Amino acid sequence: MASAAEQLASNLNFSTFAKAEDLKKRLWFTLAALLVYRLGTHIPLPGLNPEAYAQAFRGQSGGILGLFNMFSGGAVQRMAIFALGIMPYISASIIVQLMTSVVPALENLKKEGEQGRKIINQYTRYGTVILGALQAYGIAAGLESGQGLVVDPGWFFRVSTVLTLLGGTMFLMWLGEQITSRGIGNGISLIIFAGIAAGLPTALASTLELGRTGALSTFLILLVIVVAIGVIGVIVFVERAQRRLLIQYPKRQVGNRMFQGDTSHLPLKLNTSGVIPAIFASSLLLLPATVAGFASTSGMPAWATSIVAALGHGRPLYMVLYAALIAFFAFFYTAIVFNPKDTADNLKKHGGFIPGIRPGERTAEYIDYVLTRITVIGAIYLVFVCILPEILVSQTGIPLSLGGTSLLIVVSVTLDTVAQIQGHLIAQQYEGLIKKSKLRGGKRGR
Repeated sequence: MASAAEQLASNLNFSTFAKAEDLKKRLWFTLAALLVYRLGTHIPLPGLNPEAYAQAFRGQSGGILGLFNMFSGGAVQRMAIFALGIMPYISASIIVQLMTSVVPALENLKKEGEQGRKIINQYTRYGTVILGALQAYGIAAGLESGQGLVVDPGWFFRVSTVLTLLGGTMFLMWLGEQITSRGIGNGISLIIFAGIAAGLPTALASTLELGRTGALSTFLILLVIVVAIGVIGVIVFVERAQRRLLIQYPKRQVGNRMFQGDTSHLPLKLNTSGVIPAIFASSLLLLPATVAGFASTSGMPAWATSIVAALGHGRPLYMVLYAALIAFFAFFYTAIVFNPKDTADNLKKHGGFIPGIRPGERTAEYIDYVLTRITVIGAIYLVFVCILPEILVSQTGIPLSLGGTSLLIVVSVTLDTVAQIQGHLIAQQYEGLIKKSKLRGGKRGR
Protein backbone atom coordinates (compact mmCIF):
# COMPACT_ATOMS: atom_id res chain seq x y z
CA MET A 1 0.00 0.00 0.00
CA ALA A 2 1.36 3.42 -0.90
CA SER A 3 2.27 5.73 1.95
CA ALA A 4 0.50 9.03 2.56
CA ALA A 5 3.53 10.95 1.26
CA GLU A 6 3.58 8.91 -1.96
CA GLN A 7 -0.16 9.48 -2.47
CA LEU A 8 0.29 13.21 -2.00
CA ALA A 9 3.24 13.25 -4.40
CA SER A 10 1.16 11.53 -7.07
CA ASN A 11 -1.54 14.21 -6.71
CA LEU A 12 0.83 17.15 -7.25
CA ASN A 13 0.09 19.25 -10.33
CA PHE A 14 0.56 22.74 -11.70
CA SER A 15 -2.36 24.12 -9.67
CA THR A 16 -0.64 22.94 -6.50
CA PHE A 17 2.50 24.79 -7.53
CA ALA A 18 0.50 27.92 -8.38
CA LYS A 19 -0.95 27.98 -4.86
CA ALA A 20 2.43 27.43 -3.17
CA GLU A 21 3.28 31.06 -2.45
CA ASP A 22 6.04 30.21 0.02
CA LEU A 23 7.73 27.93 -2.52
CA LYS A 24 7.64 30.63 -5.20
CA LYS A 25 9.27 33.08 -2.80
CA ARG A 26 11.98 30.52 -2.07
CA LEU A 27 12.56 29.95 -5.79
CA TRP A 28 12.85 33.68 -6.51
CA PHE A 29 15.27 34.08 -3.59
CA THR A 30 17.39 31.18 -4.88
CA LEU A 31 17.51 32.61 -8.40
CA ALA A 32 18.46 36.06 -7.07
CA ALA A 33 21.24 34.57 -4.91
CA LEU A 34 22.64 32.60 -7.86
CA LEU A 35 22.51 35.75 -10.00
CA VAL A 36 24.62 37.57 -7.39
CA TYR A 37 27.10 34.69 -7.51
CA ARG A 38 27.33 34.83 -11.29
CA LEU A 39 27.91 38.59 -11.21
CA GLY A 40 30.75 38.08 -8.73
CA THR A 41 32.53 35.68 -11.11
CA HIS A 42 32.97 38.59 -13.56
CA ILE A 43 34.47 41.12 -11.11
CA PRO A 44 38.28 40.89 -11.66
CA LEU A 45 40.88 40.86 -8.91
CA PRO A 46 42.56 44.29 -8.65
CA GLY A 47 46.23 44.67 -9.57
CA LEU A 48 46.40 42.14 -12.44
CA ASN A 49 47.42 42.49 -16.06
CA PRO A 50 44.38 40.89 -17.79
CA GLU A 51 46.08 40.14 -21.11
CA ALA A 52 49.16 38.54 -19.53
CA TYR A 53 47.04 36.48 -17.15
CA ALA A 54 44.75 35.25 -19.95
CA GLN A 55 47.77 34.06 -21.90
CA ALA A 56 49.25 32.32 -18.83
CA PHE A 57 45.94 30.62 -18.03
CA ARG A 58 45.64 29.16 -21.52
CA GLY A 59 48.92 27.35 -20.92
CA GLN A 60 47.66 25.86 -17.63
CA SER A 61 44.00 25.19 -18.49
CA GLY A 62 44.65 21.48 -18.95
CA GLY A 63 45.79 21.03 -15.34
CA ILE A 64 44.09 21.45 -12.03
CA LEU A 65 43.37 25.11 -12.84
CA GLY A 66 40.99 23.94 -15.56
CA LEU A 67 39.14 21.76 -13.04
CA PHE A 68 38.90 24.58 -10.50
CA ASN A 69 37.81 26.95 -13.26
CA MET A 70 34.96 24.57 -14.12
CA PHE A 71 33.81 24.40 -10.48
CA SER A 72 34.06 28.20 -10.07
CA GLY A 73 32.03 29.01 -13.16
CA GLY A 74 34.92 30.58 -15.06
CA ALA A 75 36.07 32.76 -12.14
CA VAL A 76 39.61 31.29 -12.23
CA GLN A 77 39.92 32.03 -15.95
CA ARG A 78 39.06 35.67 -15.23
CA MET A 79 40.76 35.60 -11.76
CA ALA A 80 37.64 37.13 -10.26
CA ILE A 81 36.90 37.82 -6.60
CA PHE A 82 35.17 34.40 -6.43
CA ALA A 83 38.17 32.56 -7.93
CA LEU A 84 38.55 30.35 -4.85
CA GLY A 85 34.89 29.46 -5.13
CA ILE A 86 33.35 27.26 -2.48
CA MET A 87 36.10 24.59 -2.63
CA PRO A 88 37.81 25.65 0.67
CA TYR A 89 34.48 25.14 2.47
CA ILE A 90 34.01 21.72 0.87
CA SER A 91 37.58 20.73 1.78
CA ALA A 92 37.08 21.91 5.36
CA SER A 93 33.79 20.00 5.59
CA ILE A 94 35.45 16.80 4.42
CA ILE A 95 38.36 17.25 6.84
CA VAL A 96 35.98 17.83 9.77
CA GLN A 97 33.96 14.76 8.77
CA LEU A 98 37.14 12.70 8.71
CA MET A 99 38.14 14.03 12.12
CA THR A 100 34.74 13.17 13.65
CA SER A 101 35.54 9.50 13.02
CA VAL A 102 38.97 9.60 14.71
CA VAL A 103 38.62 12.32 17.39
CA PRO A 104 36.38 11.15 20.29
CA ALA A 105 35.42 14.71 21.30
CA LEU A 106 34.10 15.52 17.82
CA GLU A 107 32.38 12.14 17.62
CA ASN A 108 30.54 12.92 20.86
CA LEU A 109 29.53 16.33 19.49
CA LYS A 110 28.07 14.62 16.44
CA LYS A 111 25.87 12.50 18.69
CA GLU A 112 24.55 15.48 20.67
CA GLY A 113 22.02 16.45 18.02
CA GLU A 114 21.36 19.96 16.81
CA GLN A 115 23.59 21.70 19.35
CA GLY A 116 26.52 19.46 18.47
CA ARG A 117 26.01 20.04 14.75
CA LYS A 118 26.11 23.80 15.30
CA ILE A 119 29.50 23.50 17.03
CA ILE A 120 30.82 21.24 14.26
CA ASN A 121 29.58 23.73 11.63
CA GLN A 122 31.44 26.48 13.48
CA TYR A 123 34.65 24.41 13.36
CA THR A 124 34.04 23.94 9.63
CA ARG A 125 33.85 27.72 9.18
CA TYR A 126 37.13 28.18 11.05
CA GLY A 127 38.70 25.54 8.81
CA THR A 128 37.36 27.35 5.76
CA VAL A 129 39.07 30.56 6.85
CA ILE A 130 42.40 28.80 7.38
CA LEU A 131 42.31 26.83 4.11
CA GLY A 132 41.01 29.82 2.15
CA ALA A 133 43.75 32.10 3.50
CA LEU A 134 46.47 29.57 2.64
CA GLN A 135 45.14 29.01 -0.87
CA ALA A 136 44.66 32.74 -1.45
CA TYR A 137 48.24 33.45 -0.39
CA GLY A 138 49.46 30.66 -2.66
CA ILE A 139 47.56 32.23 -5.58
CA ALA A 140 49.01 35.66 -4.78
CA ALA A 141 52.56 34.28 -4.63
CA GLY A 142 52.01 32.29 -7.83
CA LEU A 143 50.72 35.37 -9.66
CA GLU A 144 53.73 37.41 -8.53
CA SER A 145 56.11 34.73 -9.80
CA GLY A 146 54.66 35.03 -13.30
CA GLN A 147 56.19 37.37 -15.84
CA GLY A 148 54.16 40.58 -16.01
CA LEU A 149 51.01 39.16 -14.39
CA VAL A 150 50.96 41.66 -11.50
CA VAL A 151 51.12 45.38 -12.14
CA ASP A 152 52.72 46.28 -8.77
CA PRO A 153 54.09 43.21 -6.92
CA GLY A 154 54.67 43.39 -3.18
CA TRP A 155 53.07 42.84 0.19
CA PHE A 156 50.23 45.22 -0.53
CA PHE A 157 49.17 43.07 -3.50
CA ARG A 158 49.50 39.87 -1.46
CA VAL A 159 47.47 41.15 1.48
CA SER A 160 44.78 42.67 -0.73
CA THR A 161 44.57 39.46 -2.78
CA VAL A 162 44.24 37.27 0.33
CA LEU A 163 41.54 39.51 1.81
CA THR A 164 39.63 39.74 -1.49
CA LEU A 165 39.70 36.03 -2.33
CA LEU A 166 39.03 34.94 1.26
CA GLY A 167 36.20 37.45 1.51
CA GLY A 168 34.72 36.03 -1.71
CA THR A 169 34.82 32.49 -0.33
CA MET A 170 33.25 33.50 2.99
CA PHE A 171 30.53 35.41 1.14
CA LEU A 172 29.76 32.34 -0.98
CA MET A 173 29.64 30.19 2.16
CA TRP A 174 27.15 32.63 3.70
CA LEU A 175 25.20 32.79 0.45
CA GLY A 176 24.99 28.99 0.35
CA GLU A 177 23.67 28.90 3.91
CA GLN A 178 21.05 31.51 3.02
CA ILE A 179 19.91 29.46 0.02
CA THR A 180 19.64 26.42 2.29
CA SER A 181 17.56 28.20 4.94
CA ARG A 182 15.58 30.76 2.89
CA GLY A 183 15.71 29.17 -0.55
CA ILE A 184 14.96 25.65 -1.76
CA GLY A 185 17.89 24.01 0.02
CA ASN A 186 21.23 22.49 -1.05
CA GLY A 187 22.83 25.93 -1.17
CA ILE A 188 26.46 24.84 -1.57
CA SER A 189 25.56 22.24 -4.19
CA LEU A 190 23.50 24.77 -6.14
CA ILE A 191 26.43 27.21 -6.22
CA ILE A 192 28.68 24.52 -7.72
CA PHE A 193 25.86 23.53 -10.08
CA ALA A 194 25.44 27.14 -11.25
CA GLY A 195 29.16 27.43 -11.96
CA ILE A 196 29.29 24.25 -14.05
CA ALA A 197 25.96 24.87 -15.81
CA ALA A 198 27.12 28.36 -16.81
CA GLY A 199 30.01 26.80 -18.72
CA LEU A 200 27.94 24.15 -20.53
CA PRO A 201 26.62 26.44 -23.34
CA THR A 202 30.16 27.67 -24.04
CA ALA A 203 31.47 24.10 -24.01
CA LEU A 204 28.74 23.00 -26.42
CA ALA A 205 29.43 25.97 -28.69
CA SER A 206 33.16 25.16 -28.65
CA THR A 207 32.41 21.56 -29.59
CA LEU A 208 30.22 22.67 -32.51
CA GLU A 209 32.94 25.12 -33.58
CA LEU A 210 35.43 22.24 -33.68
CA GLY A 211 33.01 20.45 -35.97
CA ARG A 212 32.62 23.52 -38.20
CA THR A 213 36.37 23.93 -38.61
CA GLY A 214 36.83 20.23 -39.36
CA ALA A 215 38.75 19.39 -36.17
CA LEU A 216 35.90 17.03 -35.21
CA SER A 217 33.85 14.92 -37.57
CA THR A 218 30.05 14.95 -37.50
CA PHE A 219 30.09 11.32 -36.38
CA LEU A 220 32.24 12.15 -33.33
CA ILE A 221 29.99 15.05 -32.35
CA LEU A 222 26.92 12.82 -32.59
CA LEU A 223 28.78 10.16 -30.59
CA VAL A 224 29.56 12.70 -27.86
CA ILE A 225 25.89 13.73 -27.69
CA VAL A 226 24.69 10.11 -27.55
CA VAL A 227 27.22 9.23 -24.85
CA ALA A 228 26.25 12.31 -22.81
CA ILE A 229 22.55 11.39 -23.00
CA GLY A 230 23.34 7.79 -22.06
CA VAL A 231 25.51 8.86 -19.11
CA ILE A 232 22.75 11.19 -17.88
CA GLY A 233 20.26 8.31 -18.03
CA VAL A 234 22.59 6.04 -16.04
CA ILE A 235 23.18 8.77 -13.43
CA VAL A 236 19.43 9.36 -12.99
CA PHE A 237 18.76 5.63 -12.59
CA VAL A 238 21.57 4.88 -10.14
CA GLU A 239 21.22 8.05 -8.03
CA ARG A 240 17.57 7.17 -7.39
CA ALA A 241 18.30 3.49 -6.74
CA GLN A 242 18.17 2.21 -3.16
CA ARG A 243 18.57 -1.05 -1.31
CA ARG A 244 15.82 -1.08 1.30
CA LEU A 245 16.29 -3.19 4.41
CA LEU A 246 13.04 -4.25 6.08
CA ILE A 247 12.78 -3.01 9.67
CA GLN A 248 10.16 -4.39 12.06
CA TYR A 249 9.01 -2.98 15.39
CA PRO A 250 7.39 -5.29 17.97
CA LYS A 251 3.96 -4.88 19.55
CA ARG A 252 3.85 -2.42 22.39
CA GLN A 253 1.41 -1.70 25.17
CA VAL A 254 0.53 1.83 26.26
CA GLY A 255 -1.71 1.74 29.33
CA ASN A 256 -4.44 -0.79 28.66
CA ARG A 257 -4.14 -0.53 24.88
CA MET A 258 -2.05 -2.88 22.74
CA PHE A 259 -0.59 -1.41 19.53
CA GLN A 260 0.32 -3.63 16.58
CA GLY A 261 3.92 -3.86 15.46
CA ASP A 262 4.95 -1.54 12.64
CA THR A 263 7.25 -2.03 9.67
CA SER A 264 9.48 0.42 7.82
CA HIS A 265 12.56 0.41 5.61
CA LEU A 266 16.17 1.47 6.03
CA PRO A 267 17.16 2.96 2.63
CA LEU A 268 20.77 2.47 1.53
CA LYS A 269 21.77 4.39 -1.61
CA LEU A 270 23.86 2.60 -4.21
CA ASN A 271 26.11 5.65 -4.40
CA THR A 272 26.42 6.87 -0.82
CA SER A 273 29.59 8.86 -1.50
CA GLY A 274 28.02 11.14 -4.14
CA VAL A 275 30.40 13.14 -6.34
CA ILE A 276 33.25 13.38 -3.80
CA PRO A 277 35.32 10.45 -5.24
CA ALA A 278 35.35 11.97 -8.72
CA ILE A 279 36.36 15.42 -7.43
CA PHE A 280 39.15 14.06 -5.22
CA ALA A 281 40.53 11.72 -7.90
CA SER A 282 40.56 14.48 -10.54
CA SER A 283 42.29 16.94 -8.21
CA LEU A 284 45.04 14.49 -7.21
CA LEU A 285 45.82 13.37 -10.76
CA LEU A 286 45.80 16.86 -12.30
CA LEU A 287 48.09 18.24 -9.60
CA PRO A 288 51.36 16.87 -11.14
CA ALA A 289 50.54 18.46 -14.51
CA THR A 290 49.91 21.83 -12.89
CA VAL A 291 53.09 21.68 -10.80
CA ALA A 292 55.07 20.70 -13.89
CA GLY A 293 53.64 23.63 -15.79
CA PHE A 294 54.76 26.10 -13.12
CA ALA A 295 58.19 24.45 -12.79
CA SER A 296 58.90 24.23 -16.52
CA THR A 297 60.91 27.43 -16.54
CA SER A 298 63.40 26.20 -13.96
CA GLY A 299 63.74 22.75 -15.52
CA MET A 300 62.84 19.29 -14.24
CA PRO A 301 64.76 15.99 -13.90
CA ALA A 302 64.27 13.45 -16.67
CA TRP A 303 62.50 10.97 -14.39
CA ALA A 304 60.04 13.63 -13.21
CA THR A 305 59.32 14.63 -16.81
CA SER A 306 58.61 10.98 -17.68
CA ILE A 307 56.18 10.61 -14.73
CA VAL A 308 54.34 13.81 -15.62
CA ALA A 309 54.10 12.72 -19.26
CA ALA A 310 52.71 9.31 -18.22
CA LEU A 311 50.12 11.07 -16.02
CA GLY A 312 49.00 13.33 -18.85
CA HIS A 313 45.27 13.71 -19.39
CA GLY A 314 43.92 10.75 -21.35
CA ARG A 315 47.04 8.59 -21.05
CA PRO A 316 46.55 4.90 -20.07
CA LEU A 317 48.29 5.31 -16.69
CA TYR A 318 46.11 8.34 -15.95
CA MET A 319 42.93 6.39 -16.72
CA VAL A 320 43.98 3.40 -14.60
CA LEU A 321 44.92 5.55 -11.60
CA TYR A 322 41.78 7.67 -12.07
CA ALA A 323 39.57 4.57 -11.91
CA ALA A 324 41.48 3.16 -8.92
CA LEU A 325 41.27 6.44 -6.97
CA ILE A 326 37.55 6.78 -7.68
CA ALA A 327 36.91 3.27 -6.36
CA PHE A 328 39.09 3.89 -3.29
CA PHE A 329 37.40 7.17 -2.37
CA ALA A 330 33.96 5.63 -2.96
CA PHE A 331 34.63 3.06 -0.21
CA PHE A 332 36.58 5.46 1.99
CA TYR A 333 34.02 8.26 1.99
CA THR A 334 31.11 5.83 2.43
CA ALA A 335 32.83 4.47 5.54
CA ILE A 336 33.16 8.04 6.83
CA VAL A 337 29.58 9.24 6.29
CA PHE A 338 27.72 6.03 7.22
CA ASN A 339 28.40 4.13 10.44
CA PRO A 340 26.62 0.74 10.58
CA LYS A 341 27.27 0.41 14.31
CA ASP A 342 25.51 3.70 15.12
CA THR A 343 22.60 2.73 12.88
CA ALA A 344 22.29 -0.65 14.61
CA ASP A 345 22.42 1.00 18.05
CA ASN A 346 19.68 3.45 17.09
CA LEU A 347 17.48 0.62 15.83
CA LYS A 348 18.02 -1.32 19.04
CA LYS A 349 17.28 1.76 21.14
CA HIS A 350 13.90 2.21 19.43
CA GLY A 351 13.04 -1.48 19.46
CA GLY A 352 13.52 -2.03 15.74
CA PHE A 353 15.17 -5.09 14.22
CA ILE A 354 15.88 -6.71 10.87
CA PRO A 355 13.93 -10.00 10.54
CA GLY A 356 16.21 -12.96 11.08
CA ILE A 357 19.10 -10.81 12.39
CA ARG A 358 19.89 -10.43 16.08
CA PRO A 359 19.84 -6.79 17.26
CA GLY A 360 23.13 -5.10 18.14
CA GLU A 361 26.44 -6.31 16.79
CA ARG A 362 24.95 -8.85 14.37
CA THR A 363 22.74 -6.14 12.86
CA ALA A 364 25.76 -3.85 12.44
CA GLU A 365 27.66 -6.65 10.67
CA TYR A 366 24.72 -7.35 8.37
CA ILE A 367 24.26 -3.67 7.46
CA ASP A 368 28.02 -3.38 6.81
CA TYR A 369 27.87 -6.51 4.63
CA VAL A 370 24.99 -5.15 2.53
CA LEU A 371 26.56 -1.66 2.34
CA THR A 372 29.86 -3.10 1.12
CA ARG A 373 28.15 -5.06 -1.64
CA ILE A 374 26.13 -2.12 -2.95
CA THR A 375 29.18 0.18 -2.67
CA VAL A 376 30.94 -2.15 -5.11
CA ILE A 377 28.13 -1.45 -7.58
CA GLY A 378 28.29 2.27 -6.76
CA ALA A 379 32.07 2.35 -7.34
CA ILE A 380 31.71 0.57 -10.70
CA TYR A 381 29.01 3.06 -11.66
CA LEU A 382 31.20 6.04 -10.74
CA VAL A 383 34.17 4.64 -12.67
CA PHE A 384 31.99 4.06 -15.75
CA VAL A 385 30.33 7.48 -15.61
CA CYS A 386 33.64 9.32 -15.16
CA ILE A 387 35.97 7.27 -17.38
CA LEU A 388 33.83 6.97 -20.53
CA PRO A 389 33.38 10.75 -21.05
CA GLU A 390 37.03 11.32 -20.07
CA ILE A 391 38.09 9.04 -22.91
CA LEU A 392 36.04 11.13 -25.33
CA VAL A 393 37.41 14.38 -23.86
CA SER A 394 41.02 13.22 -24.24
CA GLN A 395 40.56 11.74 -27.71
CA THR A 396 38.42 14.47 -29.27
CA GLY A 397 39.54 17.63 -27.45
CA ILE A 398 36.04 18.67 -26.37
CA PRO A 399 35.90 21.02 -23.32
CA LEU A 400 36.24 19.65 -19.77
CA SER A 401 32.73 20.90 -18.89
CA LEU A 402 31.29 18.02 -20.92
CA GLY A 403 33.27 15.47 -18.91
CA GLY A 404 31.91 12.82 -16.54
CA THR A 405 32.53 14.74 -13.30
CA SER A 406 30.60 17.80 -14.46
CA LEU A 407 27.68 15.73 -15.79
CA LEU A 408 27.57 13.77 -12.53
CA ILE A 409 27.40 16.96 -10.44
CA VAL A 410 24.82 18.68 -12.65
CA VAL A 411 22.45 15.71 -12.81
CA SER A 412 22.81 14.81 -9.11
CA VAL A 413 22.12 18.37 -7.94
CA THR A 414 19.18 18.64 -10.34
CA LEU A 415 17.64 15.47 -8.89
CA ASP A 416 18.15 16.73 -5.32
CA THR A 417 16.63 20.12 -6.19
CA VAL A 418 13.58 18.52 -7.78
CA ALA A 419 13.16 16.38 -4.66
CA GLN A 420 13.39 19.51 -2.49
CA ILE A 421 10.73 21.29 -4.57
CA GLN A 422 8.49 18.24 -4.39
CA GLY A 423 8.98 18.14 -0.62
CA HIS A 424 7.86 21.78 -0.32
CA LEU A 425 4.81 21.05 -2.47
CA ILE A 426 3.89 18.04 -0.31
CA ALA A 427 4.24 20.16 2.83
CA GLN A 428 2.03 22.83 1.22
CA GLN A 429 -0.61 20.23 0.41
CA TYR A 430 -0.44 18.82 3.94
CA GLU A 431 -1.06 22.30 5.35
CA GLY A 432 -4.03 22.74 3.03
CA LEU A 433 -5.55 19.44 4.14
CA ILE A 434 -5.06 20.32 7.81
CA LYS A 435 -6.74 23.71 7.33
CA LYS A 436 -9.70 22.10 5.55
CA SER A 437 -10.11 19.51 8.31
CA LYS A 438 -10.07 22.25 10.97
CA LEU A 439 -12.70 24.29 9.09
CA ARG A 440 -14.93 21.22 8.75
CA GLY A 441 -14.48 20.44 12.43
CA GLY A 442 -15.42 24.02 13.36
CA LYS A 443 -18.59 23.92 11.23
CA ARG A 444 -19.67 20.62 12.79
CA GLY A 445 -19.08 22.07 16.27
CA ARG A 446 -21.50 24.86 15.47
